[in-house]
Amino acid sequence: MHRNTKPMKSFKFLTLFFFVGLLSLQSTAQNTDTFFKEADSFFKTNVQSGRVDYAAVKANPQALHNLLENASKIKVSTSNANTYQAFWINAYNLSVIKGIIADYPVKQPLSIKGFFDKVKYDLAGTSITLNDIENKMLRAKFPNEPRFHFALVCAGLGCPPIIDEAYTPAKLESQLQRQTEIAVNNPNFTKVKGNKVQLSQIFEWYKEDFVRNGDEIDFLNKYRKESIPADAKLSYYPYDWTLNDVK
Repeated sequence: MHRNTKPMKSFKFLTLFFFVGLLSLQSTAQNTDTFFKEADSFFKTNVQSGRVDYAAVKANPQALHNLLENASKIKVSTSNANTYQAFWINAYNLSVIKGIIADYPVKQPLSIKGFFDKVKYDLAGTSITLNDIENKMLRAKFPNEPRFHFALVCAGLGCPPIIDEAYTPAKLESQLQRQTEIAVNNPNFTKVKGNKVQLSQIFEWYKEDFVRNGDEIDFLNKYRKESIPADAKLSYYPYDWTLNDVK
């Protein structure tokens, strides 16, 4: 009697396909977990009071090179938003540091030609600039998340300070909330004098991100301890591009 073997072969193929897919997911998860863990260690070692010890990283760059080598192979998807966002925030901040130490010592990131829009980094299987990480990978895909601007650190003192830990999927929400609150309540960052408010040029350059659910004052008051009057007059103070190097 002839026995039809096609169903059995199909079952074996599907089982193998599922097994390979499962191994791939496990490998990706392991690589991502390793990346976040090692990034956390790197930031704890090289960030002090919101500044980066570029000289130390320049003298011993292996940890940074290993991190970015790992990051080049990682795959992330917007379907897992926290992992995706945390990866790209860390990747941005690490790439900024790599870009600085390549020409260190420098006075500011703008001293390096094409620092934001020409120099490319191999991340998540693609070659990408810092501007593209910010604008294409994060802002374009999550247009209702303005708090990115308080986590992405461009190596200038005008930016909100870099933190001495990695952004991680589990803590991302609390980290973004904390950094936004710190920035808008810092009198050196958000300068309030009576009915006049001076804001970082971040609010000018990326205004559309802060006015989706009201105006800039509505955004600020969402996170401030002391509310700003609705009729306050806004202006923007010059951005400080001085390198956020340790003193």
